[in-house]
This record gives sequence, structure tokens and C-alpha cells, in this order.
Amino acid sequence: MQQQTSNNQAPRLNLLLTYGGWRERPAVEQLPQLLHPLGIQAMQADSGEEAAQLIRTTPVHIAVVDLEIPVQPRQEHAGEQRPKPNSEGGLRILKLLRRLDPAPPTIVVRPRQATQRERVRGLSHSLRDGAFAVLDRPLHIEALLEVLRRVLNRHYENLWPRPQENQGDPTGISR
Repeated sequence: MQQQTSNNQAPRLNLLLTYGGWRERPAVEQLPQLLHPLGIQAMQADSGEEAAQLIRTTPVHIAVVDLEIPVQPRQEHAGEQRPKPNSEGGLRILKLLRRLDPAPPTIVVRPRQATQRERVRGLSHSLRDGAFAVLDRPLHIEALLEVLRRVLNRHYENLWPRPQENQGDPTGISR
């Protein structure tokens, strides 16, 4: 679990970023460095447990949820095989996020689907479960940044969520 913060500027937006880690993760590793100068704190979680801990302790304004994230953290032991990817961890995170008030906009990252029917079914399920957008693997950083821009435009009117200590404005949006 990693949190990026700036010593000279408090983050204005918290982004939960989960990734199953089954393949290379260049987009996931680039995102915190790209967003940090903008005041976005990218909180990375590599398991459902890590994501749940972050959700319980930190306000989440936007979430990027990889459906293949494992529930438990992987153990790094010699000779031990890592668990096979499944959607259980990602689905649990989506349920936790839906319980928040207000629920943050969620971007779902899903594995490649074998058939057109599976792609349509998976897209339908994700959107029905409240996803703002669904991205397929391999994840391209440009597509993710564009979706994040659309989230800010639609949910925060191109403005940033107000830090928790400023409760004066009922909209929770800073100008």
C-alpha cells in the first residue's frame, strides 16, 4: 500500500488505485507521478484487504478498481506460486465503495474477455453496479487520464473536492 503526498501542498483529491498485478503495471506506476503535481493523492492497493483499509481510513473521491485484484495480499516466499486471478477482490471493493455516502465515481478495469458476448455482459454488469466507466486491459494511461478528466467534469464540475477540514460550503467543492 503506497500513498503519495506532497510536503508543500496538501492533496485536494484522493484517488484509490487498485491493481491485481498479474502483468506488468506501467500505467499504475506512472499515474501517481503524473497526478501528484496536480494535488491528487494516488493511494495504491495491491489487494482487497489493503483497499478496504484505505477506504475505512481515508476519504475516497475517485476509485480505479481492477476486477482481478486478489482479496489477500500476496506472500513473497521462494517457490510459492501466486494465486490465480479472480474477480472476488474487485467485486468486494466495489461493494465497499457503493456503501460510502456519497459513493465515489468508480472506474472499473477488467481483464480481456474471450468473446463478444462476455464483453457485453461484463460491461452491462459493471455499469449496472454503478461504474462510471469500464476500461479493458491492457490499460492505456491516455485512456485512463481521459476518463479521470471526465469524472472531474461530471462529478466535481471541473473543480476539486474540498479538503475534509473545510466543512463550511455544503457543496464540498473548492474554487
